[in-house]
Amino acid sequence: MKLIQWFPGHMTKAMRMMEENVKLVDCVVLVLDARAAFACVNPKLEKLFQDKPVVYVLGKSDLVEKSDAARLCAAFAAQGKTAVCVSAFDKRTVGKLYERIEESLAEKRERYRAKGVTKAFRVMVAGIPNTGKSTLINAFAGAKKAVTGDKAGVTKGKQWIRLENLELLDTPGTMPPSFENQTYAKHLAYIGSINDEILDFEDLALELLGELAKIAPQSLNEKYGIENFDAPPLELYEQVCRRRGFLLRGGEYDYERCAKAVIDDFRKGRLGKIALE
Repeated sequence: MKLIQWFPGHMTKAMRMMEENVKLVDCVVLVLDARAAFACVNPKLEKLFQDKPVVYVLGKSDLVEKSDAARLCAAFAAQGKTAVCVSAFDKRTVGKLYERIEESLAEKRERYRAKGVTKAFRVMVAGIPNTGKSTLINAFAGAKKAVTGDKAGVTKGKQWIRLENLELLDTPGTMPPSFENQTYAKHLAYIGSINDEILDFEDLALELLGELAKIAPQSLNEKYGIENFDAPPLELYEQVCRRRGFLLRGGEYDYERCAKAVIDDFRKGRLGKIALE
């Protein structure tokens, strides 16, 4: 599979915008996708926010097993980071995020109270593309106030969303300038954080099937009837083609259609609750 790199020009502009606005905020929420949590950590953003309280949100946690979500949160906590597992469709977990934000702001809020000052604190919501930042903000606000979409790069500019005692700044998704870890790059491609137009879906599907055969064989068995998990990825791929009827005239395999189906099945949780890391 060819090297994956994606850092379009608008991301340089987005980074500059965040550099300018970080001094205006009191706290940062970094949104990660629980299916590829470590791949979603952008060191460039971490460095930018190093002087601010940061809450790491393992979003889309409904797409992984509860045991994996707990394991991932514990791994971040072991690094001294505040982390919380959240599903935008579960008000209880959204409430936990609110608690973590308030805990990170408690000392500052108390200082203001002592001076008789009440203000809405500002929180920047950041992360790589398509991790669900805008969806999370809408869950927080209880209304559709931020633009959402199921592909990378929907949020193009900053949006301020005013709540009762917080102001949330929705920012565009931003990648690292380069991927030194290509396993992480593939994970980001699987979950839709990288522009699909630059990807070879057939290669990507082969890589995904090979990885799932190791970490989630039961899912492949239940969805596609695959039984021989020691087979090369291409053979797994062809088993899916036969099972799903992705065949061309003459009985040739429709690799393109199969690739799109496999990637879509994973992204939409049809293969089950799977954490890649």
